[in-house]
Amino acid sequence: MRIIPAIDIIEGKCVRLTKGDYDTKKIYNENPLEVAKEFEANGIQYLHLVDLDGAKSSKIVNYKILEQIASKTNLKIDFGGGLKSNEDAKVAFESGASQITGGSIAVKKTDTFINWVSKYGSSKIILGADCKNRKIATNGWLQTSEVDVVDFIKDYEEIGVQNVICTDVAKDGMLQGTSNELYEEILQKTGINLIASGGVASLEDLYKLKELGCEGVIIGKAIYEGKITLKELQKLC
Repeated sequence: MRIIPAIDIIEGKCVRLTKGDYDTKKIYNENPLEVAKEFEANGIQYLHLVDLDGAKSSKIVNYKILEQIASKTNLKIDFGGGLKSNEDAKVAFESGASQITGGSIAVKKTDTFINWVSKYGSSKIILGADCKNRKIATNGWLQTSEVDVVDFIKDYEEIGVQNVICTDVAKDGMLQGTSNELYEEILQKTGINLIASGGVASLEDLYKLKELGCEGVIIGKAIYEGKITLKELQKLC
């Protein structure tokens, strides 16, 4: 199972939110590159970089930070947040993203997202399946659709999507454990590579997710709040 730390960006700073609420913003570092270098120094190979300004404004905003991290580390970066057009996708890849994640666009501009999968290949495109009470959430989790998360993933699997990040918004930033029942259902009903996100609070959570069969896990607040140390993650990596 891949260990994938997260860096969320607002106004160029490394922050974390609780349940996706922008009013709960907590700044952990003014310099995201510094954080990324620390991850790399501790054996981390992957990074989940989220442009929260982009998610709110529906267009890529913090691509310069992506460019900076990609050019000054060897981390394999998956980039998401506000990618709503072919131009956004192009800018993200040109700025150094190894993969991009599309969530809202997969709900609202299906043809564009399918075009990305066709143009860049399924290994480069991650489906962002963020949900509240099983319903797909969009636009930085500020809106909720009527689409069931498992149906959403199954539909995209049929057109060739292989990689999915699933975040239960209710768990995100709460440090109270992960949505294991939901992940188990997704893994039973689909054949996708599932990356779990939201709620990781301990090494025990990581062992459970690995046992379930998750391909990767995204860890955010647990690192920043010292619940899981980078030395512990280094051993796992």
